[in-house]
Amino acid sequence: MELRTVLVVGTGLIGTSAALALRKRGVRVLLADRDQGAVRLARELGAGEEWDGHETVDLAVIAVPPAHVASELLELQRHGVARFYTDVASVKVEPIDRATQLGCDLATYVASHPLAGREKSGPGAARDDLFLGRPWALCPTEKAGPDAKAAVLRLIELCGANPVEVNADDHDRAVAVVSHAPHVASSAVAARLADATDVALGLAGQGVRDVTRIAGSDPGLWIGILSGNATPVAEVLEAVAHDLAEAASALRALAEGDGTATGELTQLLKRGVAGHDRIPGKHGGPASAYAVVQVVIGDRPGQLARLFQVCDEVGVNVEDVRLEHAPGLPLGVAELSVQPGAAIPLTDALRERGWHVP
Repeated sequence: MELRTVLVVGTGLIGTSAALALRKRGVRVLLADRDQGAVRLARELGAGEEWDGHETVDLAVIAVPPAHVASELLELQRHGVARFYTDVASVKVEPIDRATQLGCDLATYVASHPLAGREKSGPGAARDDLFLGRPWALCPTEKAGPDAKAAVLRLIELCGANPVEVNADDHDRAVAVVSHAPHVASSAVAARLADATDVALGLAGQGVRDVTRIAGSDPGLWIGILSGNATPVAEVLEAVAHDLAEAASALRALAEGDGTATGELTQLLKRGVAGHDRIPGKHGGPASAYAVVQVVIGDRPGQLARLFQVCDEVGVNVEDVRLEHAPGLPLGVAELSVQPGAAIPLTDALRERGWHVP
């Protein structure tokens, strides 16, 4: 299935990123959004050209909030805008059910969801590699035609993602566990910082930044997502709340001198380790155990480039990297995750070149 022309309806982060990825692969992309400013910015970024409202396309990608997917789909189908249709909303049951109620043509529609994003929103945050190597769920109904499914699979391929076929109900329960409930939990932790003292904030390290990073996302966008997947998310949060309540009770008991309460806390922490270890690695398989090389790095232009140049010179592949800044100082620490056997050679090479490796 070849896609020569694609209409992207909704030029936010996901829609514009898909448009940029398609343009990179030579697909002609048309853009539409009720926010003309968003369309202009997406166009200026090279995501495509503004749709005139009449031209027909091979595939229409509906990148609007979950509650509006079905009505947008109905409107597009009424005007025969595309041969096939998909959406990229992060919940699937609600849009499919609503599309069925409205009488949409389900033969030409396959719901989908790229499992990729950023804490930033809008076309300005879009990237053409946002979906590269990421899972992209597609949830065809029994009425979906094979050509419609093929068109969505081609879209996923062009965007560099990995297709995962799953039914809508399983999808929504899955993302409640791995995306939606974690976002609420992150927000709950970040909310404690709103009234934190300056002393506490001055002591904030990488741990709290990691836990609260996604809490910086647009609340309006997330209300739409959570509303569309309310029951599965509530069930996960209730289970998390139960664990937290038990942990709080155990800590109260410890404070009162009951040393046996450490058992409950230990079990929760062990379950956390077990869950963490099940998160797939960067290639989708079991997570690898990497060695971490810490390097003190100055907060100056070109420092990261110099650091990676050393890695290249000694033939060490950096599997992951994270930066921790030192508050009030013009330096930080770069943590390079490498294969265990590469840690010592890389450390030696860095020290020989004048880098400070703790």
